Amino acid sequence: MVSPTSTSAVATATGRTWPEWVSLLDDAGARQMNHTEIARLALELMPEGARQKEWWAQGTAVAYEQHAGLRVPGQTCDGDFQLSTTRTVQGDKDDALAAWLDAVAAGEQLGGVLVEGLATTSSTEKWRYWRARLADGTRVAVSISDNGAGKASVGLVHSKLDSAEAIEQWRPVWKDLLAQL
Repeated sequence: MVSPTSTSAVATATGRTWPEWVSLLDDAGARQMNHTEIARLALELMPEGARQKEWWAQGTAVAYEQHAGLRVPGQTCDGDFQLSTTRTVQGDKDDALAAWLDAVAAGEQLGGVLVEGLATTSSTEKWRYWRARLADGTRVAVSISDNGAGKASVGLVHSKLDSAEAIEQWRPVWKDLLAQL
């Protein structure tokens, strides 16, 4: 069920083919391990010349878990599901946050689900954040950063979803809202 794009990216970044990774991880008993253990193992097995070893160990672990049927695409290591989407918009991070706040201005519901309490915003020198809890137990987090050349990157993560089907139900909601920016 793992995407060939994911496995080819792992192979390119690590210098080790996907079949080699599968063989090494299988031989080490990874099918009986949890995500953290698989990621640690992948880090230990990471070829010397690989860059960003920790990043690619995580990516290798996720791809392996999908390959081995330990998780499906969109599923987190905790068993729930999450949806991620991004959009690049004109303006800086403050402009993008203002546009996002305008897009969700009604604020009582998102995608037909009540917002629990008030959404929050926060900022650092490099980032702007917006977060909300929904009444169905899910959470939405938006992270915004400058992307250079008068543009900003807006990333949205909807977490604690209960199924892969929920991802597909929510995807158009978030795509439509991001399109308003």
